Amino acid sequence: MLVAFSVAPSGTGRSDGSVHDAVAAAVAVVRASGLPNRTTSMFTEIEGEWDEVMDVVKRATDAVLPFGSRVSLVLKADIRPGYTGELDAKIDRLERAIDDDGA
Repeated sequence: MLVAFSVAPSGTGRSDGSVHDAVAAAVAVVRASGLPNRTTSMFTEIEGEWDEVMDVVKRATDAVLPFGSRVSLVLKADIRPGYTGELDAKIDRLERAIDDDGA
């Protein structure tokens, strides 16, 4: 499965509203998991089996808890049993489709 998620604290008390330290703590958990992952400006994507991915999301969320009075988690999942390597394969198929249409 693929999961795209965003986790951030609120009630941080920071005047600039920045949450980068909290997000860095969450991303560190994801990267340490050893599962395929990618972080962009808005989401972190992770690939693996249901239980292992959800465990990482939970631990990443737990890593953000100390940074504020509450935590917001947004999660989207693509559950496709029997497929692996989709973190990159989906993008590859998209790029091929774009190239085919533009040819």
